[in-house]
Amino acid sequence: MKSLPIVALLVLALACLYAPSTASAYGLSAIGARIGSVDPDGAGSALEIGGHLEFEQSGSRLHLQPGVIYWSSDNVSDVNPNFDLMYHFASAGRVSPYVGGGAGLHFYNVDTPFGSSGNTDLGANMFGGVLVPMSDVRLFGEARFVASDRSQFGITGGVTMPFGNH
Repeated sequence: MKSLPIVALLVLALACLYAPSTASAYGLSAIGARIGSVDPDGAGSALEIGGHLEFEQSGSRLHLQPGVIYWSSDNVSDVNPNFDLMYHFASAGRVSPYVGGGAGLHFYNVDTPFGSSGNTDLGANMFGGVLVPMSDVRLFGEARFVASDRSQFGITGGVTMPFGNH
């Protein structure tokens, strides 16, 4: 049952990819990866890894970013499929600050001496950072806060690899 949201996220991404394209439609424009540090309530600091897809409308500064993030620390782990909206302030191809928000599901697993238990939680994402375009990729640095039963603050960096006409 835990894989249902991940499957739904992938189906949504594929539907957007194969949907009829018009000049005002959002199209898949990039894929990216991230790594950083997260400090979740009730667990020690942890290494965070993740990936995302990026959908954009030609000429728009608003991007749709479905993705997944994972961390594990002190016998607690979180698999977090999420859907974020990101707005960058400068035009494409320029160094730009950005802000965003979204929602995600958190699939927590807690290992104890008596076995493991899990729970699912809905969280609200708030983030900001800076985009640094390079010749073939965009680098980013980001601070992210997640409001949920196990609130989290993280600092990550990563790369987004654009493709297509966006």
